[in-house]
Amino acid sequence: MLFGYVRVSTSAQSAESQKSLIARYLVEHRWTLDEWIEVEMSSRRTAGQRRLPELLAKVAAGDTVIVSELSRLGRSLREVLGLIEELIHQKRCRLILVKQGLDLDPQNHRDMTHKILLTIFAMLAELERDFVSERTKEGLRARREQGIVLGKPKGVVQLSMYDADRERILHLNALGVPLATIVDVHLKYGKYLSLKNYLAKLQRQPARNASA
Repeated sequence: MLFGYVRVSTSAQSAESQKSLIARYLVEHRWTLDEWIEVEMSSRRTAGQRRLPELLAKVAAGDTVIVSELSRLGRSLREVLGLIEELIHQKRCRLILVKQGLDLDPQNHRDMTHKILLTIFAMLAELERDFVSERTKEGLRARREQGIVLGKPKGVVQLSMYDADRERILHLNALGVPLATIVDVHLKYGKYLSLKNYLAKLQRQPARNASA
């Protein structure tokens, strides 16, 4: 079967330009489309909301998916790469990207183009992750240069969910009640390890106050 996938990311865009591009390709190759999968939705939505699972569920080995351009497949290089790999390697589908002039056909074993392109896409996805990481580091560095203190200010005691039952916890602990029993029977919330850490912090607080 032959599927056409069309997606617009904002209400200001129209799917007609993508359909027109795909339609011209179909006419040139004398093909007939079996089904459109059309989505008009923000690229910030999940893959499910962009109906990608529906597309993957419908296609089978030997089917062809035509998309107007690469960017219509996802919101990032990493996501685009994942979908291309699933369509070609797992579903064994032929993928045509009209604007880029790419015809990725897993049935054509002599054609190494799609393998080369997937390698390039993987490199670009890795580069994109590096750029994101670098931008994050630059943002943090800029904030430090502006005198903005990152993280929790020194000396500020972080609130805990156990604070409301502090005296009760200390009393039960002094009586020798196991921490697991305090959590499961008396408090009915929290976890053994977090309560253990909470008590350890309480024990360290007087030492800090005395040294001050």
